[in-house]
Amino acid sequence: MHALVLFAHPDRDSLTTSTANRISSGLEDAGWSVEVADLVAEGFDPRMTEEDLAVVRGLGSAPADVVREQERVERADALIIVHPVYWWSMPALLKGWIDRVFTFGWAFGTDSATALVDRAVHIVRLGGSSPRTYESHGYDRAIRTGVEHGIFEFAGGPVASSHLIHSAPEGIEERAAESVDAVVASVTGARASVSA
Repeated sequence: MHALVLFAHPDRDSLTTSTANRISSGLEDAGWSVEVADLVAEGFDPRMTEEDLAVVRGLGSAPADVVREQERVERADALIIVHPVYWWSMPALLKGWIDRVFTFGWAFGTDSATALVDRAVHIVRLGGSSPRTYESHGYDRAIRTGVEHGIFEFAGGPVASSHLIHSAPEGIEERAAESVDAVVASVTGARASVSA
């Protein structure tokens, strides 16, 4: 089995980076092959171009850098996305990756657009507020609606697990470690049950 662990954070010492690396190590320990996509280190360009818009309009082919990213997704049995919460959503770099890579005709829009259908999606978010803040303002529901339903479920990629790790109250490192264990168990358990 093969997993793609995708993250975007400019700080090499961030909790986001270490969480992504810990998930990768946990999956490898469980016998999976893992590819880590560090969008910052790789210099992925999230900006839409005229070539990208031609794909959206059904008038052109995806640029080479987008095709490479799509091939990485196609190789994976599971897609694990790790990101900090910026303004109750994901970083612009990650959103731009989705905008450019989840193209019309590949991820959605036609009967043959099934790139995400057989790939379990696991999302790990690291938030800078307490659970109470998210709940009282409805941010938790908004994130689920906009990202889990609005992107992945719309494109047919079932969200197999979703984790929001809060920085408050204290203990974020411990909660991150628990989430790593939960993601690894979910990824390996989900695929084992499907394969059985």
